[in-house]
Amino acid sequence: MKNFWLTAQTDILESLRAKWFLAYTFIFGGLVALLFVFGLTESRVMGFTGLSRLMVTYIQLAMAILPVFVLVTTVRSVAGDREAGIYEYLLSLPIGLAPWYWGKIGGRFLVVFLPVFLAMVAAIVWGASRGAEIPWILFVYYTGLLMALAWCFLGLAMLLSTLTRSADVAQASAFVLWLTLLLFLDLILLGVMIRGQLPPETAVAIALVNPLQVFRTAAMLLLDQHLVMLGPSAYVILDAFGQAGYIAYALLYPILLGTLSAWAGFTLFKRSDLP
Repeated sequence: MKNFWLTAQTDILESLRAKWFLAYTFIFGGLVALLFVFGLTESRVMGFTGLSRLMVTYIQLAMAILPVFVLVTTVRSVAGDREAGIYEYLLSLPIGLAPWYWGKIGGRFLVVFLPVFLAMVAAIVWGASRGAEIPWILFVYYTGLLMALAWCFLGLAMLLSTLTRSADVAQASAFVLWLTLLLFLDLILLGVMIRGQLPPETAVAIALVNPLQVFRTAAMLLLDQHLVMLGPSAYVILDAFGQAGYIAYALLYPILLGTLSAWAGFTLFKRSDLP
């Protein structure tokens, strides 16, 4: 555990010195500031007012920004060290492969999640200072969703970083994965499947394999408990899961996918020719 925390601390310090971290923090902090400036805390949409409305908008924006940032910045972790040729130095240190690999994941998770979380905390503190009602249930639920999303794409990025041999190929693979997941959001995927005359249950099941679609639908659920915005597919989802069941699925599935991806990356990392 000591080596794990030392590796995590090293990765955190390295990330804090990187320019991408400053841009990442500024983006999420700036999003909250802009939402306040444009008066979303004063608007009312479908019964959501004040901080509830701000958080609903913020979570939708986070879905578009967080995964691609996690992929692009994390995918260079193993591939970049391999390309730089520092494994000989790494293997000479009294640190095992497992603490090094999982320590990098732990440190990177804190780096990518904390700015997103602290931006929401800042919104809560600011709203409370102005007498706004704090939606604690929404805050806890969205925090869990953001944690699951960050962990999912962190695991996928570490798997890609282990599979590729250079940082450039790793980044290109990350963009391909990101574009593939965007392509298979429901608008395109379900349209193709309807033309292929697949059963609705099959189409929805395939759509819910996509972690982006799972997150997007879960973010809608508290805004629209009947998922009217999804159309007929909402009946399939709610009949199969129920509201509470889908909330649990949206939290557990991305975490499981990220963990399995990270574990597969670690297995390949141990068996690979490190130097």
